[in-house]
Amino acid sequence: MLLCGIDVGTSSIKLSVVDASTKKIIHTCSFPETENEIISVSPGFAEQNPEHWWYCVKQVIKMANATQKYNPLDILAIGISYQMHGLVILDKDKQVLRPSIIWCDSRASSIGDHAFEILGKEKTLKNLLNSPGNFTASKLAWVKDNEPHIYDQINHVLLPGDYISYQFTNELTTTISALSEGIFWDFNNNEISKDLLAYYKFDISLFPKIRQVFENHGQISEDVAVELGLSKNVQVTYKAGDQPNNALSLGVVEPGEIATTAGTSGVIYGISSELKYDPNCRVNSFAHVNYSKELRRIGVLMCINGTGILNRWLKDNFFPNNSYTDLNNYASNSEIGSKGLLCFPYGNGAERIFNNKIIGGSFRNLDFNRHQNNEISRSVQEGIAFSMVYGLDLLSSSGIIPQKIKAGFSNMYLSSIFTSTIVNASNVPIQLLESDGAYGAALGAGIGSMYYNSVQEGINSIKVLSEVLPDQNKNKTFEYYEKWKLELSNML
Repeated sequence: MLLCGIDVGTSSIKLSVVDASTKKIIHTCSFPETENEIISVSPGFAEQNPEHWWYCVKQVIKMANATQKYNPLDILAIGISYQMHGLVILDKDKQVLRPSIIWCDSRASSIGDHAFEILGKEKTLKNLLNSPGNFTASKLAWVKDNEPHIYDQINHVLLPGDYISYQFTNELTTTISALSEGIFWDFNNNEISKDLLAYYKFDISLFPKIRQVFENHGQISEDVAVELGLSKNVQVTYKAGDQPNNALSLGVVEPGEIATTAGTSGVIYGISSELKYDPNCRVNSFAHVNYSKELRRIGVLMCINGTGILNRWLKDNFFPNNSYTDLNNYASNSEIGSKGLLCFPYGNGAERIFNNKIIGGSFRNLDFNRHQNNEISRSVQEGIAFSMVYGLDLLSSSGIIPQKIKAGFSNMYLSSIFTSTIVNASNVPIQLLESDGAYGAALGAGIGSMYYNSVQEGINSIKVLSEVLPDQNKNKTFEYYEKWKLELSNML
């Protein structure tokens, strides 16, 4: 039996085909080769077309099948990982009504903040674990307020993974984890929040039936099976937001364990057994993949919008003929602290860690005589790393104290400068694993199809590649982190 994991990211769609019995990856690929566009027609806006996600999903499956490394008919379970917090709305014919308002869109921040005040901060945090902020519920309210002609046509409200699952199966389902990331879920009453629905005047009929993360979400339609060369017995047996899924892919499912990723955004994600929330809403709490009312597993997430996207911006605009490996080499040729050049990676919309303020990305202390390619490249990596450590400090203030962090050996963590900067500034080791979101989604499919008897059985073979420990540069790196943090406080 083969498992197919699909990671619907912001930049591209990634796929892994995994042998269920050995948990070995047979083939992995992504589509498209160039990164998918984020549509931003106004400051703070960020949209993508769901139909394009589905087109890319189909293309990446066809690409993988064309390698002839496996028999596509042996794939029997599909797992879906997806970019969190996006809003997908369908009409009565289940057609997309408008582009998805995606995770880094900040247009609805004021709507969510007002709801937080009116609903009552203490009550809202106790029940929803978060302010409505600029999450999915508030994005839906923005459509209601600003595009009433579209809102009146809505029959179905979905998260991005729900939409991709629907395209495979023609069945509409969601999960508690998905609803919680949209800030629709009332944890204390174990239901979609009646208070939030009443305040925003949303009808509960807009939401699909709720299933577990690890469960059959439907069998693929015959048309899809024929088009993609798959068995018509394939089932979608897992779907989760990218950060809960990333944690699963790293074996992070129990209280005290911590995962991190640095793709388009940068995330620190810790597990708690309590209904934990941050009174200042700088970090956010959602139902983890193995959450249940009886076994509470809450993922406490610190997210920085402007991480890998800054590195891409640097490459595209200043080093278009260079690879990311070249940028890493430039960075390694500069000294710790980048000769005083400080970078702040906050140019991708409102940041939750600053209570949804838009402070913008910036460089400080730029000296045209001292700062060249090496310093620019290193300052970007240090600025992103320092922002991650700053977020780690916030997570610690919420009661999740890191002893070790797990990361997939991919994206920004391919850079030794980036990884060691986080380790030395935080004094916390990072364990690098051979895993990514698509692989995690494949393992999730195996758990959801009950090929594996438990979550632990599904994740017990994830390979550790190395562990990065604090080194002789710890004190110097921490010194520059403190300077960076002081400058940040002056900006705020």
